[in-house]
Amino acid sequence: MSSLISGQGGAPAAELNADPAVAKAAEQGADQAEAPAGGAAGGKPARSSRLPKVPRVSVSHSLRGRLLWFLLAAITMAAIAQAMIAYRSALYDADQIFDYHMQQMALSLRSGAPLSNNAVGPVTDPENNDLVVQVWTPDGVQVFRSLSRAALPQRAVLGFSNVKANGTTYRIFSVQTSNQTVQVAQDMAVRQRMAGTLALRTVGPIAVMAPVLMLVVWWVVSGSLAPVARVRRQVAARQADDLSPVSDEDLPDEVRPLVQELNLLFGRVKTAFDAQQHFVADAAHELRSPLAALKLQVLSLERAADPAARAVAVGRVSAGIERATRLVEQLLVLARQEASLAAEVKLEPLNLSELAKRTLGDLAGTAQARQIDLGLHHADAQADVAGHADALIILLRNLVDNAVKYTPAGGSVDLEVSRQADGRVVLLVEDSGPGIPAEERERVFSRFYRVPGSAAGGSGLGLAIIKSIAERHGAKLALEGSERLGGLRVRVDFPAPRPVSG
Repeated sequence: MSSLISGQGGAPAAELNADPAVAKAAEQGADQAEAPAGGAAGGKPARSSRLPKVPRVSVSHSLRGRLLWFLLAAITMAAIAQAMIAYRSALYDADQIFDYHMQQMALSLRSGAPLSNNAVGPVTDPENNDLVVQVWTPDGVQVFRSLSRAALPQRAVLGFSNVKANGTTYRIFSVQTSNQTVQVAQDMAVRQRMAGTLALRTVGPIAVMAPVLMLVVWWVVSGSLAPVARVRRQVAARQADDLSPVSDEDLPDEVRPLVQELNLLFGRVKTAFDAQQHFVADAAHELRSPLAALKLQVLSLERAADPAARAVAVGRVSAGIERATRLVEQLLVLARQEASLAAEVKLEPLNLSELAKRTLGDLAGTAQARQIDLGLHHADAQADVAGHADALIILLRNLVDNAVKYTPAGGSVDLEVSRQADGRVVLLVEDSGPGIPAEERERVFSRFYRVPGSAAGGSGLGLAIIKSIAERHGAKLALEGSERLGGLRVRVDFPAPRPVSG
């Protein structure tokens, strides 16, 4: 059953020309509606609190900046979520309270005395009036209304309903008796303003605490990173040759491994520097003797009185230059090999038998000139190793060259390359020379060391170069006595190459 509703405005509930019960009920409704919306009275929107500016930091590189901005984003999202939840909850509570209040007001008006037509009249409409009360007779005659700034629709259903009029949504409760219909309406914006005010009050403490929390986080992070700044200052204040470990005391657990790895790096660099210093000192010492001898030979050449003496002096100078050149070349080779140990050099599959054959071909002339029988005793076709071609050729050349040099004329030097059942490749170089005493076999790998009483002159770098290359390839190097030829046998045991994953 429906009733007609007027679009005219009316007076506040306190000015109704009705019985005292009706006036009291209307006054209570107006007071309760004004209380939540008081903050928006006068048409001025409530001011939103602003966060103070935080220090400007580089978000992409600063740990403090990242934490602060992530914290600000988290606080903002939490505040928005809290505001939405609070708004929905407050709006639901407001609907329940105001619906109950409107229902009680309408029932109070229905139970009171019938209102006369004299109640309708032009009464001043205060700004904060948010409840509209209208009373109709069964035949559609309006007998009472309170003033309203907006015209309401002329029809509404009994009970609760939402009606839109002139761009405004009203919540209307209608109740009917035998002699009149009472309708109480309220602008829904009132409830929304109240819910918004409560939501802002909920977000307010978060907005106030956000700067404080960010300052606390800034202070805590700065304190936690203080040891890192201390390490940075220590490293910055060091001299170029100071490679002592950096203290890792009071460092966070996340930073301590970095400093420990840095100390390990310092240790490796210090070891390399020390080795380089010793190497340079040894090289300078070893070069001093050949250069001094070369100088004396030049003086002898200048003093030569006849062509025969001059020819002998020229031969000695040429031999001295050759020895010095060979020493410098070996020093350069050893320096390159040791430098490559610290660098990541990619190893590739190589056939060691093919490299051995190439080396024998290169040194065949030298062996023939010294009347040495140089040959390949055995070579497996599938002797593949993971290595660097140039380095392995240097290893083979030094092994064969040393064997040829220390083997007397008419002797033999043999190479053997064999592949073992487990995939290892073994290189053997044997000669018929005097060999090396067992007590000297470990010492000959040292730089510039020569076996006492050795007839052949040398720099003492050949086996050091061989050892460096073998270590680079993960091979095991051993000196043994040759049972077949009676001299020295050098054994280089290469590990099985790792299968290439496809």
